[in-house]
Amino acid sequence: MKRILFVCTGNTCRSPMAEALLRQMARQRGVEVEVRSAGVSASRGVPMSRHAEAVLRDHRIADRLTSSPLDAQLVEWADLILTLTGSHKSHVLRHFPSAYERTYTLKEYVEDDPNVLGDLEEFDSLTAASELSRALGEEPEPAALQRMIELRQRIPLFDISDPFGGSRDDYESTAAEIRTALDRLLDKL
Repeated sequence: MKRILFVCTGNTCRSPMAEALLRQMARQRGVEVEVRSAGVSASRGVPMSRHAEAVLRDHRIADRLTSSPLDAQLVEWADLILTLTGSHKSHVLRHFPSAYERTYTLKEYVEDDPNVLGDLEEFDSLTAASELSRALGEEPEPAALQRMIELRQRIPLFDISDPFGGSRDDYESTAAEIRTALDRLLDKL
């Protein structure tokens, strides 16, 4: 059974919606997955935002999820780490470089354009090597840093919109964006 961890900022909007929606959608399709979520800046035990909870209720999901901070134990637990934005992914790679081969943004993971996928693989490899150099007190190779800039300019933006502080419609829109990506994820699993 695949263990999937969704990661966002506070773990009160996007990642808990992704967690609950994937759990429901996988069950409906007969796909066995274990799903959790966490936040790069989350406190433990904060309830999901009321709009996120309302959107899930509309989908007949009554999960009462509370926030969890991202930690080494959750990273080790996960077979696949799906972040909701590129900055969340960067955070995971910076703090847990060993997880780079199983960390993606949700939209990037379901991307199927071979050119984009090749650029992403090269970018992630260069990022991991640069972080390792820094961790060892060395400067990353200038040519590698230049190549990362070139790749970053070519790679599309894979962020899921952040509804935090927004209206119920903003949360609906974000949930629809997540559901579309989760459909593609389930096709891939």
